This record gives sequence, structure tokens and C-alpha cells, in this order.
Amino acid sequence: MTTECLPNVSRETNDRLARYADLLRKWNPSINLVSKSSIPTLWTRHIVDSAQVFDLVDRRFIHWADLGAGGGFPGLVIAILAMERDTPYRVTLVESDARKCTFLRTVIRETGVRADVLNDRIENIPPLGADVLSARALADLPTLLAFAERHMTPEGVAVFPKGARWQKEVEAAQSKWRFDFRFAKSETEAGPVILRITGVSRV
Repeated sequence: MTTECLPNVSRETNDRLARYADLLRKWNPSINLVSKSSIPTLWTRHIVDSAQVFDLVDRRFIHWADLGAGGGFPGLVIAILAMERDTPYRVTLVESDARKCTFLRTVIRETGVRADVLNDRIENIPPLGADVLSARALADLPTLLAFAERHMTPEGVAVFPKGARWQKEVEAAQSKWRFDFRFAKSETEAGPVILRITGVSRV
């Protein structure tokens, strides 16, 4: 088990995160859940990076949906943190790759967290009505805003980690969408930010 841990969370939460990390290292060679080069820095690059997304959102919400969940970042980290903080009550992970869904369900079972996995394409599923929507390394911002319009409540918030060229994506999105946004600089890498978006509607 890894000796790394998140501050200000319980031992049980860190144990769940460590179990998750161990499972990912075991499964990654056959499924390619994350890039092989990021495995040595798995804790910082993926787990801490995902935890900071959770910290940007007001805790008074019920349903968090993570689109294109892949290896579970940030969705599974959110679900693990939610066990301790008792919010959100429900986490939904949407992933089209059946093998990755099997991995996600294995982590959910072995860590005992409260989460559901939908094995389907994002555009095919009925509207999720999520209070919070996340997506990491999934698509450009205009595409993500279309997903947000469909799957997020009108009062909801979307949190999208973005790379150093995030401003170009915002400019491109503003030609098609109305939205309010704030950004927080990434705590794990210089350049990237996390966009916090509300009030999504078409121009």
C-alpha cells in the first residue's frame, strides 16, 4: 500500500484512496487507464489533482456526475471523499468503454463507496439532472458545455480541469454559449486551471 496521503481527511479515506491506487497500478498495463508515464507520480498527478476539484464546489449538493470517467478521475476520488464528508449523496460515472466500467465497478466494490457506473455514450443517456458536472481530459470546452446543458440542472455548476491554453477554449466557447466562469490555478501543475462554470445557455 502507498504511504502517501491527503491532509485533513480520515485514515479510512486515505486507506480507500490507497486501495484505489493499488488497483489502478494492477489494472493499468492491460487496460491503459492512465498514461504509463504518469504512474510514478500517480498520487499527485491524478489523486491530488482530482481532490482539488472537489474543494472548489459548495458541498450542499446531491448528485455529482463525472463524464468520460475513464480510470475514475476525478469521479472515484469524489466518491471516496464524499463517504467522509457525507456529500454528494450520489455520484454517477459515465464511461463508454466496458473494460473501464469493469474497473470502476471493481474499485467501488472494494472500497465500499457509493457510486453508479453508466456504460454508455454521453449523448445517448437521458438527462442526468446533476447538481455538479465534471469531465477531465474529455473534450474541448464548447463540447463540454453542450453536455452541461443536457445533463446539469439550471442552477448547477460544472468543474472542468483545463490545460495552459484554456483561455483560447473559453474564447471559442463564448461564440456559441452564454456562461459565467471563474478559474482556479491548479495546485499540482503550473499552467493548467480548473474552470468553474454556471449559467450555461446557448447564444
